[in-house]
Amino acid sequence: MSTTHQSFPSSFSAFATGVRKAWASVFALVLAGTYIGLGALAHDFGFTAWWFALSTMIIWAAPAQVILLSALGTGASLIEAAIAVTLSAIRLLPMMVSLLPMLRSPKTRLRDLLLPAHFTSVSMWVESLRLLPGIVPEQRIPFCNGLAVGYMSTATAFGFVGFYLAAGLPTLFAAGLLFLTPMSFLMSTARNARALIDRAAFVLGLVVGPILAWQHVNLDLMWTGVIGGIAAYGIHRLRGAAV
Repeated sequence: MSTTHQSFPSSFSAFATGVRKAWASVFALVLAGTYIGLGALAHDFGFTAWWFALSTMIIWAAPAQVILLSALGTGASLIEAAIAVTLSAIRLLPMMVSLLPMLRSPKTRLRDLLLPAHFTSVSMWVESLRLLPGIVPEQRIPFCNGLAVGYMSTATAFGFVGFYLAAGLPTLFAAGLLFLTPMSFLMSTARNARALIDRAAFVLGLVVGPILAWQHVNLDLMWTGVIGGIAAYGIHRLRGAAV
């Protein structure tokens, strides 16, 4: 075993460390601000605080919750809202697929991966990719679960704060808080982009995304990922062939 891998006295200790790491990260502050805005949005659409808290724990994706709140709040049917939320959640599948090899070991049972699969979000995924390589493989799942619980508890608590502050929260300020999440993910992705293929995909996404949005292309976010990812992979292959 590599001496650079951190080991914990127990699985609970690994879990508790994950919770502490989550609360100490910048993502906790970002989630606090974001969910204050989302809580205010839920209040304005007439949902209850506990309904919103339950949706946070079940859906666990801020963009999907915005879709759910706005869809149901404007009179869409449950089926329409469910389809929209499901399509939004598809973006998390590649994150889970890339995280699985770091969590699995020869002794890992399928049921051990169910919670990490549900807990996968952009904040948890970014921090897991950064922190898990330094932890012994056997304790990565409890650490990862602790990280996610730390983020989810922060989001749920500040959702209540936003809900009960909604009456006095300026609309523009509440909307601005929702912008914290994409900006934090952008900065974290830029920080973690070390390989050429990562940096190329990042830059291409910043260029292609606004162009498609300006042209009002349907599914612009999906096409940004497809075009930027394929182009970055092509650059990576060409550079490898040249070397």
